[in-house]
Amino acid sequence: MKIFRFLTFLVLISQVIFSQSKNIEHQTLTWIRYYNILPITEKWSLHTEFDNRSFVNPIRENLWVLRVQGRYRAHKNIDLGAGFAYFSVNTQTPLTDSDFSIPEYRGQQDITLIHDIAKITFHNRFQLEERFIQKADKTELLNDFSYSFRFRYRLQTTFTLWEKEKRSLKGTISDEILFNFGKDNKKNTFDQNRAYAALRYHFNPNIGLELGYLKSFQRRASGIDFYDRDIIRLTLYHRINRKTKT
Repeated sequence: MKIFRFLTFLVLISQVIFSQSKNIEHQTLTWIRYYNILPITEKWSLHTEFDNRSFVNPIRENLWVLRVQGRYRAHKNIDLGAGFAYFSVNTQTPLTDSDFSIPEYRGQQDITLIHDIAKITFHNRFQLEERFIQKADKTELLNDFSYSFRFRYRLQTTFTLWEKEKRSLKGTISDEILFNFGKDNKKNTFDQNRAYAALRYHFNPNIGLELGYLKSFQRRASGIDFYDRDIIRLTLYHRINRKTKT
């Protein structure tokens, strides 16, 4: 299928860029996330998530994220979203650990196109982010911020493997490519590629537990150095069941 060939093409692009790097730091992390969905009407919903990310060897805090976004189902095939995220970054390498965390304030907007082919659902998400990151030296935070845009494109497939009464087991495969834009990102316009595969078990339509593996190739600010990250991601999905009004 054309869509799978395109996904393979995205992965190959990142591999070519990755192969040009001079210094690669391999890391292993866990991402543990709680994702809440609050329906407001049949078309509007509020999505909130808390994500804690940690290195495995040695065990050390990477960062934590609080994200809130409103979503609007404009059409059965079009989903719109806009929101805000706060990041608290402790360190990007487990070999160093500063006495302070670096805050990032991020706006985001996206449009997701949804298509069903056979029994597989395809999501094409186009997302724009506005990133405000506080600058720092080796000893303290500075009273200044860097500002940049980041564009993200994600192709994701979801499919049902097993279903009985209100319980189900679903699979997810995705690939996402990210690009930076801004005066502080001249050497790393290509930011990263994320390939992801996961299984999600729904105890009922409102509670689901997902376990997945994410492979991240991320270019650093130098333009020639990379992070090569193996990530185990655990997510608890919680949809608040309530009657909606149009």
